[in-house]
Amino acid sequence: MECRTEISLAGNPEFYDFLTAKLKEFNNEQSFHHREKRKEGAIQPLHIMLKDDEGSWRGGLTAQVLWGWLEIGYFWLEEEFRGRGTGSGLLAQAEELARQMGAVRSKVTTFSFQAREFYERYGYEVVGEIEDYPPGSSYYFLVKKL
Repeated sequence: MECRTEISLAGNPEFYDFLTAKLKEFNNEQSFHHREKRKEGAIQPLHIMLKDDEGSWRGGLTAQVLWGWLEIGYFWLEEEFRGRGTGSGLLAQAEELARQMGAVRSKVTTFSFQAREFYERYGYEVVGEIEDYPPGSSYYFLVKKL
């Protein structure tokens, strides 16, 4: 069978879905843990929302517990809540809830212009760095034993 390449610089959602399905299929065949994560309830979402008296969101974090890990996704606070212990309180709350959900470790990624020092202050260690991504910055991978 002969094949040829085709290039799309505009994106191709159908091709993306095809490759995603094939990669998931391969991972399921190769890894018990990947098979298990696709089962109902295997990924446990954890969102902590900071709301004001009017019920408006002022910040918070999104995370999930998977494979015994707390995976922090997005974590942001409005400026007026920074430097007052609000962020450290949210992080501690997320870690405690994750422990109760079975997590024994935590991981997060951050850019050099974001919150590396914040996470290090609370016990996270840099285990990887991509320099000059984006140009002039670094991208960090941090982990912590809970």
